[in-house]
Amino acid sequence: MSFKGFPPETLGFLEGIHAHNEKAWFDENRALYEAGYVAPARAFVEELGPRLKAIAPEVQYEAKVNGSMSRINRDIRFSKDKRPYKEHLGLWFWHGDRRQWDVPGFWFELTPQHLQLGVGIYMLHGEALDAYRQSVIHPRSGKALLAAIAAVGAKGKYEIGGKTRKLMPRGFEAGPDRAEYLLYEGLYVSISLPAEAAGKPKLADLCLKHYAAMWPVGQWLLAEVRDG
Repeated sequence: MSFKGFPPETLGFLEGIHAHNEKAWFDENRALYEAGYVAPARAFVEELGPRLKAIAPEVQYEAKVNGSMSRINRDIRFSKDKRPYKEHLGLWFWHGDRRQWDVPGFWFELTPQHLQLGVGIYMLHGEALDAYRQSVIHPRSGKALLAAIAAVGAKGKYEIGGKTRKLMPRGFEAGPDRAEYLLYEGLYVSISLPAEAAGKPKLADLCLKHYAAMWPVGQWLLAEVRDG
């Protein structure tokens, strides 16, 4: 199907799963899930994915569940929250040979209340976290980070996220202009829009505009953390 905006069934399904997060309701409304979640999400990925390559030529996508389309089922094995289903529609466009979360990418999250667009890495671990910190303290890459953040700030009211620490990590120091970024264990940029924006026929154009504005931070991560 060609993409003409997420249909009313999308928010209808998300509102329903929020109110009735249980297998019985999901089974009874599987047709709504297919019409409101799977089919339009696949069509949107097929439209947006190729166009994202104009911003980030190496970006990867797959128009399927467990590809760019997140599974609706939650992993509840080790969680106190036993709700079986996610209550949002999530899409992910990543860098690298396989789909993973600890690489720079673009995300799309739709709930009945908002549409959130983001660029970057939500959480860094292990060697990637160490590489990030080394890049923050290095004079050249640290300066490039500040330039990337300034470039994003000049394009609009975007939120810089990923700050999780209260104390500096042991063994790392940076000048006052960038020491704060050593408190980050992820680095991403995001913006929240009204949920109704997802129903517009030119949604891909809107997303591309914001992704391009936020991409300097993703580009820095790609150059200095993944490949640095």
